[in-house]
Amino acid sequence: MRCSWKQAGLQDTDLRAGARPAAALAGALLALGVANIARAGPAIVGAQPVRAATALSPVASLGRRLFFDTSLSASGALSCASCHSPEHAYGPPDGRAVRLGGAALDREGTRAVPSLRYVLNRTPVWTEDVTASEAERVRDAEMPVGGFGWDGRFDSLREQAAFPLLASNEMANADAAAVAAKLRAAPYAEEFRQVFGARVFDDPQAAFAQARVALERFLLEDPDLHPYTSRFDEYLDGKIQLTAQELRGQALFDDPERGNCAACHLDEQGADGSHPLFTDYEMGSLGVPRNPQLRANADQRYFDMGLCGPLRQDQAAKREYCGLFKTPTLRNVATRKVFFHNGRFHTLRDALRFYVRRDTEPLSWYPASADGTADKFDDLPPALRENVDRHTEPLTRTAGEQPVWSDAEIEDVIAFLRTLTDADALDAAP
Repeated sequence: MRCSWKQAGLQDTDLRAGARPAAALAGALLALGVANIARAGPAIVGAQPVRAATALSPVASLGRRLFFDTSLSASGALSCASCHSPEHAYGPPDGRAVRLGGAALDREGTRAVPSLRYVLNRTPVWTEDVTASEAERVRDAEMPVGGFGWDGRFDSLREQAAFPLLASNEMANADAAAVAAKLRAAPYAEEFRQVFGARVFDDPQAAFAQARVALERFLLEDPDLHPYTSRFDEYLDGKIQLTAQELRGQALFDDPERGNCAACHLDEQGADGSHPLFTDYEMGSLGVPRNPQLRANADQRYFDMGLCGPLRQDQAAKREYCGLFKTPTLRNVATRKVFFHNGRFHTLRDALRFYVRRDTEPLSWYPASADGTADKFDDLPPALRENVDRHTEPLTRTAGEQPVWSDAEIEDVIAFLRTLTDADALDAAP
Protein backbone atom coordinates (compact mmCIF):
# COMPACT_ATOMS: atom_id res chain seq x y z
CA MET A 1 0.00 0.00 0.00
CA ARG A 2 1.25 3.46 -0.78
CA CYS A 3 1.73 6.14 1.87
CA SER A 4 3.08 3.77 4.51
CA TRP A 5 4.96 6.26 6.72
CA LYS A 6 2.05 6.24 9.14
CA GLN A 7 2.12 2.46 9.25
CA ALA A 8 5.82 2.61 10.03
CA GLY A 9 5.13 4.83 13.02
CA LEU A 10 6.27 8.07 11.41
CA GLN A 11 4.21 11.21 11.86
CA ASP A 12 4.37 14.72 10.45
CA THR A 13 7.21 15.74 12.75
CA ASP A 14 9.25 12.85 11.38
CA LEU A 15 9.11 14.28 7.84
CA ARG A 16 12.52 15.86 8.03
CA ALA A 17 15.93 14.89 6.72
CA GLY A 18 16.68 11.22 7.22
CA ALA A 19 13.24 10.18 8.46
CA ARG A 20 11.74 8.61 5.34
CA PRO A 21 12.14 4.83 5.48
CA ALA A 22 12.24 4.19 1.74
CA ALA A 23 15.08 6.62 1.08
CA ALA A 24 16.94 9.19 3.12
CA LEU A 25 15.64 12.66 2.40
CA ALA A 26 18.16 15.13 1.12
CA GLY A 27 16.88 17.63 3.69
CA ALA A 28 13.89 19.72 4.59
CA LEU A 29 13.18 23.36 5.08
CA LEU A 30 13.57 22.78 8.78
CA ALA A 31 17.25 22.93 7.91
CA LEU A 32 16.73 26.64 7.45
CA GLY A 33 16.50 26.87 11.21
CA VAL A 34 12.76 27.33 11.51
CA ALA A 35 11.41 25.54 14.56
CA ASN A 36 7.81 24.68 15.29
CA ILE A 37 6.59 28.25 15.80
CA ALA A 38 4.04 29.26 18.43
CA ARG A 39 0.51 28.12 17.75
CA ALA A 40 -1.22 31.36 18.73
CA GLY A 41 -2.24 33.04 15.47
CA PRO A 42 -3.40 36.59 14.93
CA ALA A 43 -6.95 37.70 14.31
CA ILE A 44 -7.94 38.79 10.81
CA VAL A 45 -8.97 42.35 10.04
CA GLY A 46 -9.50 43.44 6.44
CA ALA A 47 -6.91 42.17 3.98
CA GLN A 48 -4.08 41.62 6.45
CA PRO A 49 -3.84 39.74 9.75
CA VAL A 50 -3.29 41.78 12.89
CA ARG A 51 0.18 41.11 14.27
CA ALA A 52 0.33 38.61 17.09
CA ALA A 53 2.69 38.83 20.04
CA THR A 54 5.27 36.70 18.26
CA ALA A 55 7.68 39.14 16.64
CA LEU A 56 8.96 38.54 13.14
CA SER A 57 12.59 38.99 12.18
CA PRO A 58 13.33 42.18 10.19
CA VAL A 59 13.64 40.09 7.02
CA ALA A 60 10.29 38.34 7.60
CA SER A 61 8.58 41.62 8.51
CA LEU A 62 9.75 43.06 5.20
CA GLY A 63 8.59 39.91 3.42
CA ARG A 64 5.13 40.39 4.86
CA ARG A 65 4.92 43.80 3.18
CA LEU A 66 5.95 42.25 -0.13
CA PHE A 67 3.34 39.52 0.22
CA PHE A 68 0.50 42.06 0.36
CA ASP A 69 1.93 44.54 -2.17
CA THR A 70 -0.13 44.73 -5.39
CA SER A 71 2.37 47.14 -6.96
CA LEU A 72 4.78 44.25 -7.48
CA SER A 73 2.59 42.96 -10.32
CA ALA A 74 2.47 44.26 -13.89
CA SER A 75 -1.24 44.98 -13.45
CA GLY A 76 -0.72 46.86 -10.21
CA ALA A 77 -3.71 44.96 -8.84
CA LEU A 78 -2.38 41.51 -7.93
CA SER A 79 -0.41 40.50 -4.85
CA CYS A 80 0.48 37.14 -3.37
CA ALA A 81 -2.43 37.62 -0.98
CA SER A 82 -4.85 38.11 -3.88
CA CYS A 83 -4.67 34.38 -4.58
CA HIS A 84 -3.57 33.17 -1.13
CA SER A 85 -6.20 35.03 0.86
CA PRO A 86 -5.63 35.27 4.64
CA GLU A 87 -9.40 35.31 5.19
CA HIS A 88 -9.56 31.95 3.42
CA ALA A 89 -6.73 30.17 5.23
CA TYR A 90 -4.24 31.50 2.66
CA GLY A 91 -6.10 29.69 -0.10
CA PRO A 92 -8.25 30.93 -3.00
CA PRO A 93 -10.83 33.61 -2.11
CA ASP A 94 -13.66 32.17 -4.22
CA GLY A 95 -14.72 29.25 -6.39
CA ARG A 96 -12.83 30.06 -9.59
CA ALA A 97 -11.09 26.89 -10.73
CA VAL A 98 -7.92 28.88 -11.45
CA ARG A 99 -6.96 32.53 -11.02
CA LEU A 100 -6.64 35.33 -13.57
CA GLY A 101 -3.37 37.21 -13.89
CA GLY A 102 -1.22 38.99 -16.42
CA ALA A 103 -0.73 42.68 -17.13
CA ALA A 104 -4.45 43.11 -17.92
CA LEU A 105 -5.69 40.41 -15.52
CA ASP A 106 -7.00 38.45 -18.49
CA ARG A 107 -4.58 35.51 -18.53
CA GLU A 108 -5.81 32.32 -16.91
CA GLY A 109 -3.71 29.95 -14.86
CA THR A 110 -3.83 26.18 -15.25
CA ARG A 111 -3.83 24.96 -11.65
CA ALA A 112 -5.95 25.61 -8.58
CA VAL A 113 -4.45 27.67 -5.77
CA PRO A 114 -3.31 25.56 -2.78
CA SER A 115 -3.46 26.77 0.79
CA LEU A 116 -0.17 27.99 2.24
CA ARG A 117 -1.09 27.15 5.81
CA TYR A 118 0.81 24.55 7.84
CA VAL A 119 2.83 22.74 5.20
CA LEU A 120 5.55 25.21 4.20
CA ASN A 121 7.91 24.79 7.14
CA ARG A 122 7.59 20.99 7.04
CA THR A 123 7.94 20.35 3.30
CA PRO A 124 10.81 17.95 2.51
CA VAL A 125 12.90 18.50 -0.57
CA TRP A 126 12.06 16.56 -3.73
CA THR A 127 13.06 12.91 -3.35
CA GLU A 128 12.38 9.91 -5.55
CA ASP A 129 12.86 6.15 -5.41
CA VAL A 130 13.42 4.16 -8.55
CA THR A 131 11.19 1.13 -9.11
CA ALA A 132 10.20 -0.83 -12.17
CA SER A 133 6.49 -0.04 -12.28
CA GLU A 134 3.68 2.07 -10.87
CA ALA A 135 2.28 -1.03 -9.17
CA GLU A 136 5.56 -1.60 -7.32
CA ARG A 137 5.70 2.06 -6.30
CA VAL A 138 2.18 1.79 -4.86
CA ARG A 139 2.83 -1.52 -3.15
CA ASP A 140 6.13 -0.42 -1.60
CA ALA A 141 5.09 3.18 -0.82
CA GLU A 142 7.92 4.49 -2.97
CA MET A 143 6.22 7.43 -4.61
CA PRO A 144 8.17 10.64 -5.21
CA VAL A 145 7.82 13.05 -2.33
CA GLY A 146 8.26 16.69 -1.44
CA GLY A 147 9.23 19.92 -3.10
CA PHE A 148 7.08 23.03 -3.40
CA GLY A 149 4.24 23.41 -5.87
CA TRP A 150 1.73 20.86 -7.12
CA ASP A 151 4.56 19.10 -8.98
CA GLY A 152 7.29 19.59 -6.35
CA ARG A 153 9.66 21.28 -8.78
CA PHE A 154 10.97 23.90 -6.35
CA ASP A 155 13.25 22.90 -3.49
CA SER A 156 12.95 26.16 -1.57
CA LEU A 157 10.38 28.87 -1.12
CA ARG A 158 12.79 31.52 -2.38
CA GLU A 159 13.13 29.55 -5.60
CA GLN A 160 9.37 29.08 -5.86
CA ALA A 161 8.68 32.79 -5.28
CA ALA A 162 10.29 33.69 -8.60
CA PHE A 163 7.63 31.83 -10.55
CA PRO A 164 4.50 33.90 -9.72
CA LEU A 165 6.47 37.14 -9.91
CA LEU A 166 7.57 36.40 -13.48
CA ALA A 167 4.86 34.12 -14.90
CA SER A 168 2.93 35.79 -17.72
CA ASN A 169 -0.40 34.57 -16.32
CA GLU A 170 0.34 35.65 -12.77
CA MET A 171 2.18 38.83 -11.66
CA ALA A 172 3.70 39.07 -15.15
CA ASN A 173 6.90 41.02 -14.54
CA ALA A 174 9.15 40.98 -17.58
CA ASP A 175 12.27 40.05 -15.63
CA ALA A 176 14.12 40.45 -12.35
CA ALA A 177 15.01 44.04 -13.20
CA ALA A 178 11.32 44.92 -13.50
CA VAL A 179 10.67 43.58 -10.02
CA ALA A 180 13.71 45.41 -8.64
CA ALA A 181 12.48 48.68 -10.14
CA LYS A 182 9.13 48.24 -8.38
CA LEU A 183 10.89 47.49 -5.11
CA ARG A 184 13.03 50.61 -5.45
CA ALA A 185 9.84 52.69 -5.86
CA ALA A 186 7.93 50.96 -3.05
CA PRO A 187 7.09 52.83 0.17
CA TYR A 188 9.22 50.30 2.05
CA ALA A 189 12.32 50.79 -0.14
CA GLU A 190 14.27 52.33 2.74
CA GLU A 191 13.37 49.38 4.95
CA PHE A 192 14.61 47.10 2.16
CA ARG A 193 17.94 48.97 2.18
CA GLN A 194 18.19 48.74 5.96
CA VAL A 195 17.68 44.99 5.87
CA PHE A 196 19.79 44.12 2.83
CA GLY A 197 22.28 46.96 2.53
CA ALA A 198 22.31 50.55 1.32
CA ARG A 199 23.39 49.58 -2.21
CA VAL A 200 21.13 46.56 -2.67
CA PHE A 201 19.31 48.18 -5.61
CA ASP A 202 22.58 48.71 -7.51
CA ASP A 203 22.29 45.10 -8.67
CA PRO A 204 18.73 44.26 -9.82
CA GLN A 205 19.43 40.54 -9.74
CA ALA A 206 20.60 40.77 -6.14
CA ALA A 207 17.57 42.86 -5.15
CA PHE A 208 15.28 40.30 -6.78
CA ALA A 209 17.02 37.47 -4.95
CA GLN A 210 16.76 39.24 -1.59
CA ALA A 211 13.06 39.96 -2.14
CA ARG A 212 12.50 36.23 -2.50
CA VAL A 213 14.47 35.60 0.70
CA ALA A 214 12.20 38.07 2.49
CA LEU A 215 9.07 36.32 1.19
CA GLU A 216 10.47 32.97 2.26
CA ARG A 217 11.18 34.17 5.79
CA PHE A 218 7.69 35.64 6.14
CA LEU A 219 6.06 32.39 5.04
CA LEU A 220 8.19 30.34 7.41
CA GLU A 221 8.11 32.60 10.46
CA ASP A 222 4.66 34.15 10.58
CA PRO A 223 2.49 32.30 13.14
CA ASP A 224 -0.60 33.06 11.06
CA LEU A 225 0.61 30.40 8.63
CA HIS A 226 0.27 27.72 11.31
CA PRO A 227 -2.15 28.84 14.03
CA TYR A 228 -3.48 25.41 15.19
CA THR A 229 -6.79 26.93 16.33
CA SER A 230 -9.25 24.39 14.90
CA ARG A 231 -11.70 22.33 16.91
CA PHE A 232 -9.63 19.28 16.02
CA ASP A 233 -6.59 20.88 17.67
CA GLU A 234 -8.67 21.62 20.76
CA TYR A 235 -9.82 18.01 20.72
CA LEU A 236 -6.25 16.73 20.55
CA ASP A 237 -5.35 19.01 23.48
CA GLY A 238 -8.22 17.58 25.54
CA LYS A 239 -10.13 20.85 25.62
CA ILE A 240 -13.31 19.66 23.86
CA GLN A 241 -15.02 16.49 22.70
CA LEU A 242 -16.02 15.87 19.11
CA THR A 243 -19.65 15.14 18.35
CA ALA A 244 -20.88 11.65 17.58
CA GLN A 245 -21.17 12.55 13.90
CA GLU A 246 -17.64 13.97 13.79
CA LEU A 247 -16.25 10.85 15.44
CA ARG A 248 -18.11 8.65 12.93
CA GLY A 249 -16.57 10.73 10.17
CA GLN A 250 -13.09 10.32 11.58
CA ALA A 251 -13.56 6.55 11.81
CA LEU A 252 -14.61 6.44 8.15
CA PHE A 253 -11.66 8.68 7.26
CA ASP A 254 -9.23 6.34 9.03
CA ASP A 255 -10.68 2.95 8.04
CA PRO A 256 -8.11 1.34 5.69
CA GLU A 257 -10.75 -0.88 4.12
CA ARG A 258 -13.09 1.99 3.29
CA GLY A 259 -12.11 5.67 3.11
CA ASN A 260 -8.44 5.03 3.80
CA CYS A 261 -7.89 8.80 3.70
CA ALA A 262 -5.42 8.76 6.60
CA ALA A 263 -3.02 6.63 4.55
CA CYS A 264 -1.95 9.83 2.80
CA HIS A 265 -3.59 12.58 4.88
CA LEU A 266 -1.91 11.63 8.15
CA ASP A 267 -4.10 12.49 11.14
CA GLU A 268 -2.29 11.17 14.21
CA GLN A 269 -0.19 13.17 16.62
CA GLY A 270 3.57 12.93 16.45
CA ALA A 271 5.63 11.18 19.09
CA ASP A 272 6.36 14.57 20.63
CA GLY A 273 2.67 15.48 20.79
CA SER A 274 2.78 17.73 17.73
CA HIS A 275 -0.43 18.04 15.77
CA PRO A 276 -0.83 16.38 12.35
CA LEU A 277 -0.72 18.28 9.06
CA PHE A 278 -3.00 15.92 7.10
CA THR A 279 -0.53 15.30 4.28
CA ASP A 280 2.44 13.03 3.68
CA TYR A 281 3.76 15.26 0.83
CA GLU A 282 3.82 12.28 -1.55
CA MET A 283 2.87 12.34 -5.21
CA GLY A 284 -0.07 10.39 -6.57
CA SER A 285 -2.62 10.28 -9.38
CA LEU A 286 -6.34 10.07 -8.64
CA GLY A 287 -7.46 10.34 -12.25
CA VAL A 288 -9.39 13.57 -11.67
CA PRO A 289 -11.68 14.27 -14.65
CA ARG A 290 -10.69 16.88 -17.21
CA ASN A 291 -12.00 20.34 -16.32
CA PRO A 292 -13.86 21.96 -19.23
CA GLN A 293 -13.81 25.31 -17.39
CA LEU A 294 -10.08 25.75 -18.06
CA ARG A 295 -9.20 27.70 -21.19
CA ALA A 296 -6.09 25.59 -21.71
CA ASN A 297 -8.27 22.50 -22.03
CA ALA A 298 -10.00 23.88 -25.11
CA ASP A 299 -6.95 22.48 -26.90
CA GLN A 300 -7.59 18.73 -26.88
CA ARG A 301 -3.85 18.16 -27.28
CA TYR A 302 -3.09 19.91 -23.99
CA PHE A 303 -2.62 17.86 -20.84
CA ASP A 304 -1.33 18.93 -17.46
CA MET A 305 0.71 15.88 -16.55
CA GLY A 306 2.11 17.09 -13.25
CA LEU A 307 5.57 15.75 -12.63
CA CYS A 308 6.33 15.25 -16.31
CA GLY A 309 5.15 18.61 -17.62
CA PRO A 310 4.41 21.05 -18.98
CA LEU A 311 5.55 23.24 -16.07
CA ARG A 312 8.07 20.78 -14.68
CA GLN A 313 10.63 19.66 -17.25
CA ASP A 314 13.34 17.71 -15.43
CA GLN A 315 11.13 14.62 -15.07
CA ALA A 316 9.54 14.80 -18.53
CA ALA A 317 11.23 11.63 -19.76
CA LYS A 318 9.79 9.53 -16.94
CA ARG A 319 6.43 8.50 -18.29
CA GLU A 320 5.61 6.66 -15.06
CA TYR A 321 5.45 10.07 -13.35
CA CYS A 322 2.92 11.54 -15.75
CA GLY A 323 -0.28 12.54 -13.97
CA LEU A 324 1.23 12.63 -10.48
CA PHE A 325 0.57 15.61 -8.20
CA LYS A 326 1.47 16.29 -4.58
CA THR A 327 -0.96 15.37 -1.81
CA PRO A 328 -2.31 18.61 -0.29
CA THR A 329 -3.08 19.22 3.36
CA LEU A 330 -6.72 18.83 4.35
CA ARG A 331 -6.53 21.44 7.07
CA ASN A 332 -9.14 24.11 6.32
CA VAL A 333 -10.39 22.02 3.39
CA ALA A 334 -14.00 22.80 4.34
CA THR A 335 -13.40 26.50 3.60
CA ARG A 336 -12.51 25.80 -0.02
CA LYS A 337 -14.75 26.14 -3.06
CA VAL A 338 -12.32 24.57 -5.51
CA PHE A 339 -10.73 21.11 -5.26
CA PHE A 340 -7.93 19.07 -6.84
CA HIS A 341 -5.07 20.37 -8.95
CA ASN A 342 -7.29 21.38 -11.88
CA GLY A 343 -10.13 22.84 -9.81
CA ARG A 344 -12.56 20.31 -11.26
CA PHE A 345 -14.92 20.22 -8.26
CA HIS A 346 -16.43 23.12 -6.35
CA THR A 347 -17.90 21.52 -3.24
CA LEU A 348 -16.30 19.28 -0.68
CA ARG A 349 -19.27 16.94 -1.00
CA ASP A 350 -18.68 16.43 -4.73
CA ALA A 351 -14.94 15.94 -4.19
CA LEU A 352 -15.64 13.18 -1.67
CA ARG A 353 -18.32 11.61 -3.85
CA PHE A 354 -15.82 11.42 -6.71
CA TYR A 355 -13.21 9.87 -4.43
CA VAL A 356 -15.40 6.98 -3.29
CA ARG A 357 -17.45 6.56 -6.50
CA ARG A 358 -14.86 7.16 -9.18
CA ASP A 359 -14.87 3.51 -10.17
CA THR A 360 -18.32 2.38 -9.05
CA GLU A 361 -20.16 5.11 -10.99
CA PRO A 362 -17.66 6.21 -13.67
CA LEU A 363 -20.25 7.74 -16.01
CA SER A 364 -21.08 10.24 -13.28
CA TRP A 365 -17.61 11.75 -13.71
CA TYR A 366 -16.25 10.92 -17.15
CA PRO A 367 -17.65 11.30 -20.68
CA ALA A 368 -19.04 8.27 -22.46
CA SER A 369 -16.96 6.53 -25.12
CA ALA A 370 -18.41 5.43 -28.44
CA ASP A 371 -19.34 2.06 -26.94
CA GLY A 372 -21.17 3.69 -24.04
CA THR A 373 -18.55 2.96 -21.40
CA ALA A 374 -16.87 5.73 -19.44
CA ASP A 375 -13.76 7.33 -20.92
CA LYS A 376 -12.01 7.12 -17.56
CA PHE A 377 -9.06 9.28 -16.58
CA ASP A 378 -9.68 11.57 -19.55
CA ASP A 379 -7.30 14.28 -18.31
CA LEU A 380 -4.35 12.13 -19.34
CA PRO A 381 -3.42 10.80 -22.78
CA PRO A 382 -4.69 7.21 -23.16
CA ALA A 383 -1.18 5.75 -23.15
CA LEU A 384 -0.46 7.24 -19.72
CA ARG A 385 -3.67 6.38 -17.91
CA GLU A 386 -2.08 3.28 -16.43
CA ASN A 387 -0.33 5.66 -13.99
CA VAL A 388 -3.59 6.40 -12.20
CA ASP A 389 -3.85 4.79 -8.76
CA ARG A 390 -6.09 1.72 -8.92
CA HIS A 391 -4.32 -0.20 -6.15
CA THR A 392 -5.16 1.81 -3.04
CA GLU A 393 -8.53 1.52 -1.31
CA PRO A 394 -11.13 2.72 -2.19
CA LEU A 395 -9.79 3.11 -5.75
CA THR A 396 -9.89 -0.63 -6.45
CA ARG A 397 -13.61 -0.98 -7.22
CA THR A 398 -15.43 -1.70 -10.46
CA ALA A 399 -18.55 -0.27 -12.05
CA GLY A 400 -21.73 -1.36 -10.34
CA GLU A 401 -20.15 -2.21 -7.01
CA GLN A 402 -21.44 -0.61 -3.84
CA PRO A 403 -19.49 2.57 -2.94
CA VAL A 404 -17.56 2.38 0.32
CA TRP A 405 -19.51 5.37 1.72
CA SER A 406 -23.21 6.09 1.62
CA ASP A 407 -24.54 9.63 1.27
CA ALA A 408 -25.08 9.75 5.04
CA GLU A 409 -21.52 8.62 5.67
CA ILE A 410 -20.18 11.30 3.34
CA GLU A 411 -21.99 13.83 5.53
CA ASP A 412 -20.26 12.31 8.55
CA VAL A 413 -16.85 12.70 6.90
CA ILE A 414 -17.66 16.31 5.99
CA ALA A 415 -18.56 16.95 9.63
CA PHE A 416 -15.16 15.61 10.66
CA LEU A 417 -13.30 17.64 8.05
CA ARG A 418 -15.04 20.78 9.27
CA THR A 419 -13.28 20.30 12.60
CA LEU A 420 -10.03 21.10 10.75
CA THR A 421 -11.13 24.70 10.07
CA ASP A 422 -9.11 27.30 11.97
CA ALA A 423 -11.02 29.73 14.17
CA ASP A 424 -10.21 32.72 11.96
CA ALA A 425 -11.44 30.91 8.83
CA LEU A 426 -14.85 29.79 10.09
CA ASP A 427 -16.61 32.63 8.29
CA ALA A 428 -15.04 31.53 5.00
CA ALA A 429 -16.64 28.09 5.10
CA PRO A 430 -19.50 27.74 2.57
